Amino acid sequence: MSNIDLSTHYLGMTLKNPIVPSASPLSRDIGNVKMMEDAGASAVVMYSLFEEQITHETLELYHHTSYHSDTHAEALSYFPEYSEYILGPDEYLEHIHKIKKSVNIPIIGSLNGCTDGGWTKYAKLIEEAGADALELNVYLLATDLGTSSQDIENVYIETLRSVKAHVGIPVAIKISPYISALGHFAKRLDNEGVDGLVLFNRFYQPDIDLENLEVVPNVLLSNSQSMRLPLRWIAILYGRINASLAATSGVNTAEDVLKLIMTGASVTQMFAALHKHGINHIRKVLNDIEAWMTEHEYESIKMMKGSMSHRSVANPGAFERANYMKALNSFK
Repeated sequence: MSNIDLSTHYLGMTLKNPIVPSASPLSRDIGNVKMMEDAGASAVVMYSLFEEQITHETLELYHHTSYHSDTHAEALSYFPEYSEYILGPDEYLEHIHKIKKSVNIPIIGSLNGCTDGGWTKYAKLIEEAGADALELNVYLLATDLGTSSQDIENVYIETLRSVKAHVGIPVAIKISPYISALGHFAKRLDNEGVDGLVLFNRFYQPDIDLENLEVVPNVLLSNSQSMRLPLRWIAILYGRINASLAATSGVNTAEDVLKLIMTGASVTQMFAALHKHGINHIRKVLNDIEAWMTEHEYESIKMMKGSMSHRSVANPGAFERANYMKALNSFK
């Protein structure tokens, strides 16, 4: 039996290891969540309940997106038909309730919205359904040229305030990397009492179908290279804010997990690798982590956490610039 201590602390919870399957369609099936637990997952983030689903309950979204829907060549076709939503709000809550009865690991609810309206009501209902924590996924892309960076930040802040005022469970917020002063923004969220930051939300880039002249979704799963962005910012933020830090996007291997833990991540969220290799990939990653830690004489996650962060660097800005120059010079 291994003596390696893989436990970590996230959102006030002690988890048995840092592997947490991220919000994805995999969690729509209770059997999958059970398999995640059996494979070693320390917690699971539920797939997201979208604000559009909540609005659809009263058919408001259906009216506004179907009325004259053919008159706009681009955006309106993105909204799925009501029947395409797998589970509505009530079913989502019941699903969480059933999963909590089926597994012993923490379950983290996920809300994905773009306005303040339905967030607070369903945040409270997700808590009442048994979720141990809540992840707010603010998917907001400023296409209006009159919207400022301050306006975008304020949407996050107001959403967090509203939800925190209505629930007692820990609240994490999944943020975008496209913030002009990300460190300052993270500090603002921290000052508002956010329990965790999930870095980062991926904005899926659309493509164009040249045959049909349509804008179409084109989902590209992340690879280990995608991990570099959260790696950098977790290293910068670790030790400077109180919130737990979670890495998502690009977590595929034990090496990815180890690097992110060393920069200061409390947990690493994984989906693409599970989609590609199957849920049992969690077990392989955990075995590989233990093997590496044994070989390099690390007894616990705590020993390595933050060891490669900016915390001990007096001037992180100068440090980043020096590494930028070094990277460019490496092509000589």
